[in-house]
Amino acid sequence: MAKITPNEIKILSKYIYDISGIALDQSKTYLFETRFGKLIEAEGLANYSELYSKAKSEPRKTLEKKIIDAITTNETLFFRDTGPFELLRHKILPEVIDAGTAKSSKLLPTAIKIWSSACSTGQELFSIAIIIKELLGDLKKYNIKLLGTDISDAAIAQASYGAYNKFEIERGLARDKLQKYFTLTNGNWKIRDEIRAMVNFKKLNLMLPFGALGKFDIIFCRNVAIYFNLNDRKKLFNKLADSLAPNGFLIIGSTESLTGVCPRFVPKRHLKSIFYQVR
Repeated sequence: MAKITPNEIKILSKYIYDISGIALDQSKTYLFETRFGKLIEAEGLANYSELYSKAKSEPRKTLEKKIIDAITTNETLFFRDTGPFELLRHKILPEVIDAGTAKSSKLLPTAIKIWSSACSTGQELFSIAIIIKELLGDLKKYNIKLLGTDISDAAIAQASYGAYNKFEIERGLARDKLQKYFTLTNGNWKIRDEIRAMVNFKKLNLMLPFGALGKFDIIFCRNVAIYFNLNDRKKLFNKLADSLAPNGFLIIGSTESLTGVCPRFVPKRHLKSIFYQVR
């Protein structure tokens, strides 16, 4: 495996920051070598400088996409950290539904808009969709829009297809939900059409403007801002505040905090979980 030099780390760190917002430094030598070593071999390149030069020169940005796929963690599982999903089921969704029902006319279905802003390979959004299906039953009374976004093309491709191998499916998914919401197809477990039809996925870089997505009742932004520097975290959460509907809910990672990041948000607690709302 090719060894990376300090100067190559400096050049690649800036490049990765420019294309993804992910902040890396000289302490990440091992990460660079493990994530990009095989990519260098596959591309027939001699070193990390050649990787950078080729990525920068390609007009179709094929190698750039591979670099993003390699550097993004895509660490996820179904119902990851049970707290947020219990919070969603017992606190947040009932409040959103009650508020939406009060605002909507009898002729229009109650609207529910939820965004998984760093959805990786889709497990988080499918977990949300399953909870909604179990909670509401007949979905015809509701106008449900579930959006998942991620910067990785590979992650979005898998999420859109909705198929998972044995290892991926066993991480967090109870046996009863597996049998009820998935079918075994060519050795992989594929989400059933009734759940797949509830969600949409698209590629999105959170460092770029996303106001065109509209307003959401609930936004999940878990364990992605930890890869950004403080200034970019401030920008991101201010944009997320703008993207929340009135009285909307923001859910971040269990080890994350918005203290000193975005004073527009107020932390609130329900049982053992914390969520945020705009002041």
